[in-house]
Amino acid sequence: GNMKNLTAYVEAKNTWNALFGTAPMTFPLSQSNANSLMDSIASELSPENLGCDGELSSRQVRAKASQLNSVRKDLEQYCLDNWLNTPELVY
Repeated sequence: GNMKNLTAYVEAKNTWNALFGTAPMTFPLSQSNANSLMDSIASELSPENLGCDGELSSRQVRAKASQLNSVRKDLEQYCLDNWLNTPELVY
C-alpha cells in the first residue's frame, strides 16, 4: 500500500529528533520504532495537543486529527504487513 502519510510523519519526526541528537528512524521500521510512533500519534491526538491549547480553530483541529488518523492507519497496516500484529494505541 501507499505509505505516504506514514513516510511524511516519520520524516517530520526525524527532523525534530535530530534537534535533540536522536538517531533517525529508518524503513523498514523496527517494532520498537512502530511502538514509539504509535505513542507519539496517540499523544498528538490527545485533546490538549490537538487544540494546541485553544490556538487552533475547530476546522484546523479536525484537519490535524484526520491527518494523524491517516498516519495511524498507515502504521497499523505497516505493522500488519510486517509482523502480523499491531501496537495498541494507549490513551
